[in-house]
Amino acid sequence: MFPGEFIKRLNGQEYIDSEGLTAALGQEGPVSVRINPYKWLQPVIRHERVSWEPDGYYLNERPVFTADPLFHSGVYYPQEASSMFAGEVFRQVASGLKDIRVLDLCGAPGGKSTHLSALIAGNGLLVANEVIRSRASVLAENITKWGIGNTIVTQNDPSAFSALPGFFDIIVVDAPCSGEGMFRDPVAVKEWSVPNARLCSERQKRIVMDAWPALKPGGVMIYSTCTFNPAENEENISWFAAKAGAASVTIDLKGMEGMQHVIYNDVEGYGFYPGRIRGDGFFIAALRKTSDTARPGQRIKPGILRQSRRGSDLAEPLIMADPDRIVMSGDRVILLASDRDIISYIGERLAIIKYGTMIGEIRKESFVPAHDLAMSVSQRQGAWPVYDASYEEAIIFLKLGQFRLSGVPEGRVMIHYRGVPLGFVNNLGHRFNNGYPQAWRIRMKKQEDFSEIL
Repeated sequence: MFPGEFIKRLNGQEYIDSEGLTAALGQEGPVSVRINPYKWLQPVIRHERVSWEPDGYYLNERPVFTADPLFHSGVYYPQEASSMFAGEVFRQVASGLKDIRVLDLCGAPGGKSTHLSALIAGNGLLVANEVIRSRASVLAENITKWGIGNTIVTQNDPSAFSALPGFFDIIVVDAPCSGEGMFRDPVAVKEWSVPNARLCSERQKRIVMDAWPALKPGGVMIYSTCTFNPAENEENISWFAAKAGAASVTIDLKGMEGMQHVIYNDVEGYGFYPGRIRGDGFFIAALRKTSDTARPGQRIKPGILRQSRRGSDLAEPLIMADPDRIVMSGDRVILLASDRDIISYIGERLAIIKYGTMIGEIRKESFVPAHDLAMSVSQRQGAWPVYDASYEEAIIFLKLGQFRLSGVPEGRVMIHYRGVPLGFVNNLGHRFNNGYPQAWRIRMKKQEDFSEIL
């Protein structure tokens, strides 16, 4: 069932129960989601909580997420339970920090980025990066749906971040790996090989060292993989620490069970192994930058972005925001994810594909609200008439179809489902123009047996 070389190596890892692990990998894995606490304010009573994540829950079965309007509105994100532990590590290393700057270096498709966005809401900026353009677009979509507004999305090679010396308080690297932790999936098993695992280890070294200059002295890098391979996990952590001048950070596991504390050459990591925990394979460690020889951070000067009075006047009735962060790009009104000068500083050095929340744009002297605004948790309640859609109507809306609107005036109307915004329509009376993004349109057949996840 599994490659012989993999089994042989696993048998030699003293802290792993190879028989129990492989037996667990032969069974179906758990399904879990992480709730957006800024969109879903109701208690979750139908599902068991993930012990190490306050907003994480196990589902009783694997649903068709595409069939759930709440998934499209950013109420939750389907995320593997073990990987949610990155949130607990972040909470511990970020405790007490103010106006925090965070980089999620390998952000797509968005599990950890949406998690980090929620964790620093109102207390800083998240830069969510992805080097591959198509995956960066998916990342931007998920950040938009999450709706917290404190995140910019960039598309850059890790080496580009050396242009931001000492800029970030925390860098998260969920490194591309050999994927042994996902061996419940036959595709992951088929793609595994010893040379590929070796290649992953070398690539991880390059990624970390390329991004390391962007971490400020005293800052922390959180490194994770979804593999069991020591060469990609603790051995790489030891190499990083020696090469870069870093100290291992101990994570408090009090009240949490099942994780394996891995110690190697005075560095520490934490392993999640199926059979011991309810989740997939995962490894995580944190390193604090102790070297003071890093190139000093550059002073952030006034940038090219300018506050727009016209944009602020248009945005003020629609969204709760600092007017100083509202700018115009052509006819588009944008609420920046952070201070204008900080965004300018980053934009002069990196390729940004999402600057924050697009509020809308002016077309023929009319203001057209953007889908970003519909997804934003900062939108002003009562700014628009609301139509509460049934499940069937919500699915039609997500398919860019038509249904009969009743009880709402003509003009812009916000479509809600179970109290959560889905998007805008322009009600023309006899029909409406659908504001849901064309590229996100769902095409699945109707699920007759759909049952609510939350």
